[in-house]
Amino acid sequence: MRSVVFVLLPGVHLLDLAGPAQVFGTAADHGHPYRLRYVGERATVPSAQGLPLTAETAWPALDPADLVLVPGWRSPTARGGPRLGEAWEARLRAHHAAGGTVASVCSGAQALGRAGLLDGRRFTTHHELQDELAARHPRATLVRDVLFVTDDRVVTSAGIASGIDLALHLLAARHGPALAARVARAMVVYARRNGHEPQASAMLRHRSHLDDTVHRVQDLIDARFAEPLPLATLATAAGVSERTLTRVFTRATGGLTPLRYQQRLRLERAEHLIGQGAMVETAARTVGFDDARMLRRLRARR
Repeated sequence: MRSVVFVLLPGVHLLDLAGPAQVFGTAADHGHPYRLRYVGERATVPSAQGLPLTAETAWPALDPADLVLVPGWRSPTARGGPRLGEAWEARLRAHHAAGGTVASVCSGAQALGRAGLLDGRRFTTHHELQDELAARHPRATLVRDVLFVTDDRVVTSAGIASGIDLALHLLAARHGPALAARVARAMVVYARRNGHEPQASAMLRHRSHLDDTVHRVQDLIDARFAEPLPLATLATAAGVSERTLTRVFTRATGGLTPLRYQQRLRLERAEHLIGQGAMVETAARTVGFDDARMLRRLRARR
């Protein structure tokens, strides 16, 4: 079982912590269990909202597949907030050096910066801290006014609720966007927000509606987008006519038919495979096209 280790500092914001914890906790309900662990330099960590939190004080043994996440804390400036001891900063560096992913929410980026993990990388943080952190870490590149940024297994997010977006993004990267869409829906996060990447998944981008019939059809397409899915098959699964399905699907997704939606999923998956070194022909067949011609047409059209 993979672990998510939350590093708690005094004054931690509850939503910075609870949002990602809820995402990874909900993933277990969909077949991807995570062990959630809460560590701190003190056994009791006061939160910004007054609720004391209990933490393990021993750093756990970690695998490169595990995630270490530093939630933010209440502090008007980066200079005046709490900080990790040098030994714990070294553990953040060691986990990343071993191939692990390190993430932060809001002012948690300060801990990553002090550990040297922002140098040479792009990052973001809460808009009120951007200028100060950029000045303190001139070797890092600040990306302003985005929800989250990923750079070489260092993932930073903006503030408070953006930790949910960050965690959903990490689920999508690890297990596929279909799982992230199911978790978002279970959490009633229908308006799943994108990060800085323009190619954020169509599975999530077109889920900002409340039509349960369309959600059920999208669930089916998400799980089987590489297979032939005739409109009649989708309509039967939804319990409506083909004409009704086309009408409600187009209205809910902002103009997409089920076929166009499926093609977007295939295109995005193919683009990912090509980005990982696959040949265009191989990527095309993997996502369900008979050959690369349709994939090339869709890429050119986009």
